[in-house]
Amino acid sequence: MESVFERKELCCGCTACENSCPAGAISMVPDREGFLYPQIDQERCIDCGLCRQVCPFRSADRRKEAPFAHSYLAQHRSQEALMASTSGGAFTALSDAVLAQGGTVYGADFDPEWQVVHRRAETPSQRDRMRFSKYVQSDLRGVYVQVRQDLREGRAVLFTGTPCQCAGLRGFLEGENLSRLFLCDLICYGIPSPKIWESFQRMVEEERGGRVNHVQFRSKAYAWSRENSNKVFLIGTTADPTPRLDDRYYQLFFGIRSVVRPSCGSCPFADRARPTDLTIADYWGVEHYLPQYNDPRGVSLVLTSTSKGEELLRLAQKDLFTLARPAQECLSQQGRLREPVQLPPNREDFWRDYEEQGLAYALNKYRPDAR
Repeated sequence: MESVFERKELCCGCTACENSCPAGAISMVPDREGFLYPQIDQERCIDCGLCRQVCPFRSADRRKEAPFAHSYLAQHRSQEALMASTSGGAFTALSDAVLAQGGTVYGADFDPEWQVVHRRAETPSQRDRMRFSKYVQSDLRGVYVQVRQDLREGRAVLFTGTPCQCAGLRGFLEGENLSRLFLCDLICYGIPSPKIWESFQRMVEEERGGRVNHVQFRSKAYAWSRENSNKVFLIGTTADPTPRLDDRYYQLFFGIRSVVRPSCGSCPFADRARPTDLTIADYWGVEHYLPQYNDPRGVSLVLTSTSKGEELLRLAQKDLFTLARPAQECLSQQGRLREPVQLPPNREDFWRDYEEQGLAYALNKYRPDAR
């Protein structure tokens, strides 16, 4: 097998192929943009084709469920959980329901160098670092194997990630008993490059004269709202007494968009049919539909696609207030339930300037307010 994919738009970097290869012939290697892609050792490859069988971008149904069945407004009952979460604390309540069964939770965390990796949690304190947004593609290497081992031991597992990561896990686990696996995806606006995130950190450190020691992509320094979500990227260094607001990474992600993975522009998961049991996001538009529930501490949207999703949501309701809502509310507000993100036509120009002139130059040249 020469390659798992024909072009980069058809690979999301989920690692299903690497973990499934019986010959150990596949490794995930970063490209010039810092995104991981499978590389096949031709001498070890036995040409079994399993890597392509498990790929979520190659399966006919993308390993999706039927379009989501139910839509809910949700909010955690705890003030502490709300303030420690990106939106309404739905993930905290759902994960606590799994941990209470002796289960495990998988989600995105920072490593010591502030790169984003998926980790496994067995306790609330281990889980707590997963509670707020990470706007970088997470490294999943080795994680799918851990999930399979937990399931084989009979443990309940909650895996949270982007839709493509969840679909990749489903492909890897084909043939396993999945009755105790709960898959939860996030409505995804694209996955930025780990290389750009690392360059951004170095740029901040050079400007401030200290090492990065605090990162929060979506804090609640301002009241939770759609408008304020682009103002609350906090980053601190050893030279700062307190973390500072810095909107430039927001501009890279939401404004310039050239830092987003190529596959995001043709994402097959940007629709109502989800590859998971549940989907969570911010309940954007609540101020229009239910102004009495427009809480500055945050409000979540929860979509359920399977009976397992409904079961987990029911178990979480001791900690989570929920209110069934018409699907049209979230469909009108969540563009990624209708179509993929659009990548800019000058994407290659950005990367050329970044490589030749550095991140500060490329950011200032391509940010929307510079045009």
